Amino acid sequence: MKSDLNDQFISTSPLFGGNSAYVEDYYEQYLRDPDSVEPSWREYFKSLNGSDDKDVAHGPIRDSFVDHQPSAGQGASTKAGMSSRAAQKQAGVLQLISHYRSRGHRVADLDPLGLYNPAPLPDLEPAFHGLAEADMDKVFNTGSLYAHDDEMALRDIIDVCKRVYTGTIGTEYMYITDPEQKRWIQRRLEAGVEHHGLAEKEKLEILRQLTAAEGIERYLHTKYVGQKRFSLEGADSMIPALDELIRSSARHHVDEVVIGMAHRGRLNVLVNILGKAPGELFAEFEGKYDIEELDMSGDVKYHLGFSTDIEIEDERVHLVLAFNPSHLEAVNPVVEGSVKARQTRRHDAAGETVLPVLIHGDASFAGQGVVMETMQLSQAEGYATGGTIHLIVNNQLGFTMQNPITGKQGEISRTSQYCTDIAKMLEAPVFHVNGDDPEAVVFVTRLAMDYREAFGKDVIIDMICYRRQGHNEADEPAVTQPLMYQKVKQMQTTRVLYAKHLQDIGLIDGDHAQELFDAYRDGLDEGKNITRTTLGLVGNEHTVDWGRYSRDKWSNVVDTSVPIETLQRLSSQLYEQFPDGLDLHKRVERIVGDRQKMAAGATRIDWGFAEHMAYASLLDDGFDVRLSGQDSGRGTFFHRHAVIYNQQDGTEYIPLNNCSRDGTRFDVNDTLLSEMAVLGFEYGYATADPRTLTIWEAQFGDFVNGAQVIIDQFISSGRAKWGRMCGLVMFLPHGYEGQGPEHSSARLERFLQLCAERHMLVCVPSTPAQWFHLLRQQMVRNLRMPLVVLTPKSLLRHRLSTSTLDDLAEGHFQFIIDEPEDIDADKIKRVVFCSGKVYYDLLQGREDRELDDVAIVRIEQLYPFPAEDYAKALARYKNAEQVVWCQEEPENQGAWYQIKHRLQVPLADQHELLYATRPGAATTAVGYHKLHVKQQEAVIEAGLVGGEHLIEKGTVKADPRGKKAGIRQKQS
Repeated sequence: MKSDLNDQFISTSPLFGGNSAYVEDYYEQYLRDPDSVEPSWREYFKSLNGSDDKDVAHGPIRDSFVDHQPSAGQGASTKAGMSSRAAQKQAGVLQLISHYRSRGHRVADLDPLGLYNPAPLPDLEPAFHGLAEADMDKVFNTGSLYAHDDEMALRDIIDVCKRVYTGTIGTEYMYITDPEQKRWIQRRLEAGVEHHGLAEKEKLEILRQLTAAEGIERYLHTKYVGQKRFSLEGADSMIPALDELIRSSARHHVDEVVIGMAHRGRLNVLVNILGKAPGELFAEFEGKYDIEELDMSGDVKYHLGFSTDIEIEDERVHLVLAFNPSHLEAVNPVVEGSVKARQTRRHDAAGETVLPVLIHGDASFAGQGVVMETMQLSQAEGYATGGTIHLIVNNQLGFTMQNPITGKQGEISRTSQYCTDIAKMLEAPVFHVNGDDPEAVVFVTRLAMDYREAFGKDVIIDMICYRRQGHNEADEPAVTQPLMYQKVKQMQTTRVLYAKHLQDIGLIDGDHAQELFDAYRDGLDEGKNITRTTLGLVGNEHTVDWGRYSRDKWSNVVDTSVPIETLQRLSSQLYEQFPDGLDLHKRVERIVGDRQKMAAGATRIDWGFAEHMAYASLLDDGFDVRLSGQDSGRGTFFHRHAVIYNQQDGTEYIPLNNCSRDGTRFDVNDTLLSEMAVLGFEYGYATADPRTLTIWEAQFGDFVNGAQVIIDQFISSGRAKWGRMCGLVMFLPHGYEGQGPEHSSARLERFLQLCAERHMLVCVPSTPAQWFHLLRQQMVRNLRMPLVVLTPKSLLRHRLSTSTLDDLAEGHFQFIIDEPEDIDADKIKRVVFCSGKVYYDLLQGREDRELDDVAIVRIEQLYPFPAEDYAKALARYKNAEQVVWCQEEPENQGAWYQIKHRLQVPLADQHELLYATRPGAATTAVGYHKLHVKQQEAVIEAGLVGGEHLIEKGTVKADPRGKKAGIRQKQS
């Protein structure tokens, strides 16, 4: 077949063996970009190996043409009349077009300041491709150049390429391997970029948006002199770009647009895009609020979010601007998670109804790792949101450091040429655009939105602009960028430049622009928004009523029991109703068999069974469950097995899906090796969906360090700063088993240090039943607050850390677990309080020492601290003289320093408060196993017996009125 194709092609082709060098060059071009060669050539090259992307030896190609060389009598011309030289010229033209597509962005007119003067590229010169001045008026085939004549003069071909690829838009897309996507971009760019396809009314709307963008900044600059607002001036085209995004969303029937951005231009967006009343903004500048009536700590105005409904393009669109601290790109995964929850609620797997939009700074986009982590999630199962529109406000400055489009060594603050180069890992197209050409900005925005809708992928708009003011309005940028700001001072605003353009083409008269500006200013004087009219929060069937989730108190006891009959039914669905042909791994088969016995009440239940029963019963109650983490499906400690793998073909089976009722969902996601982006995503998901038990699991608790920004700036403080409720659960494996500094501690002390105002739960359950009731409590009660769970490792299989089926069928989560009722409380002289795994070590130590005057009490919830339960437990032991806090962690870590004042409050004069810990340490744990064992034995001895062998000892006294006295410490 290949031979037939070869003969057919050669018999009709104007090329013969004398052109073998040309053919080889053309083949190289085909390998770089199959779409850049003529269809007939593409079919021929493809026929050589049956593939679009696999190289073959070039010799056979040359040989096939040598075999068909014309005889000496035929001369140098072909049957079709094209000479070898003419064929080479034609190939050069097609190669020139291809190079403009690949490299034209390097010399495009992108910098409105004109400070960047790119060096000419030899491969964009005709001579590089064997073309001379004498060829300029010759007519050549245009190949795949879209929307142009099949044949044009070389001069006109070059003119088209320059306008498309080296004007105020520079496009990077030739690295995309999918030919369909490349052809789509080529067609849209080459057919539309010359005139941008904008109607007169759209151009007038751009002027109106630019007027609003400049108007609000000038108004604030004069009315609130010196106040920080992180002005958008110099990047004004962002406002018409966002307006176009919303209009395009409406045309594509997108119901919600969720925007994440840092502080640059945020106030402008709030007023001119989302429609926030200017009067409300001015009140924030003027501090008009009653501090006596505030119920949260609040945040600065350029961190605040907003949501509203608008009517646009005959569609209703819900707009959301996410709250964001000054950690810039940290909001990225939060927005994606919120969008995913909204799409899931709408049963929108393709991501067609909710659009994520992320606005970046150039320096932060290139410099912050969470950008890459979030983009790596963009096509991952369980995280894909149908593509994100990224708009980079590239003001060529990173804080006060110059960061031009490109520059000499020592002048740039990054290694890559463009701040957008990270997008190439996704094969996402990048549209660099000059911010002072607002029509080009709107054109690429529309193009980006259409691309996202067509292919469900991320797309980048790199709007290159400048910063008219400093980093903030009190900064003097000329100190570090003298040349740049000499130029900035000479620049007319984008609005003025565009108004002149519209006047030049006769679309407006000389007074129109000023009249628009005056009208906008008058509206601000009245506190009215004349740019965007909002409907307020209208709501629909997908709107969440968060009011119902603040009715309960954390201290309320919630019935989380599940009847035994229900537990056994769910267990049958989990562990008996396997599909035919499912071949279980032998170890998994043994675990399943053990759980069947647990469900029957034949054996005590373990942590894996209790966790499954919690999820299954919640699904049965009408809640969704979402679990994410590294190796969460199987469970890092081989205990969960929420996903079972068929040993014959590797297919997945998820038994918990059998427990779904009325469409409830159990999603388990084994994530990429990211903490910050994945935790941020799950936080965003939880803030948008209170009906889903949303869980993020660290592979080891220590790994949570990689997500500290999300914890500090969002999870622990989001409600206090922004009023954002969230029921996110964090599973952090914690326990000292001699595995070294990175596999022991979940940094309990850090979470307790963040605790105040009863804003999140920190719990250390010590039994499977406690875990079961804690997880159910998180959803059953009408309260949504973050839950930090220090989950076990060795306890997952500890012979003493078990529960009964009755423990699940009865009761609730206990804040404190005291000794059994049959203990002789009057004998007790020493009460040891603890949390987590150390309880079982203390229990074993007490048995080994045959102590009958020591009680061991578990505090299962460390925050909010259950003060009443603690006092009640302590009061039970009337003859106790010593109260001890015992922990595995070093003295300067763990719970001791965060709860000692709470332990002290109910103490009487008879009580001495002691603590038993490891010595204070710079690391969380030792790396030598023998040393670990020695330390652990010392901790248990100190906790149970005390004396001079205490690793650290402190005494706290309290007077009868409960006032705290000082701490006296001594070293052993």
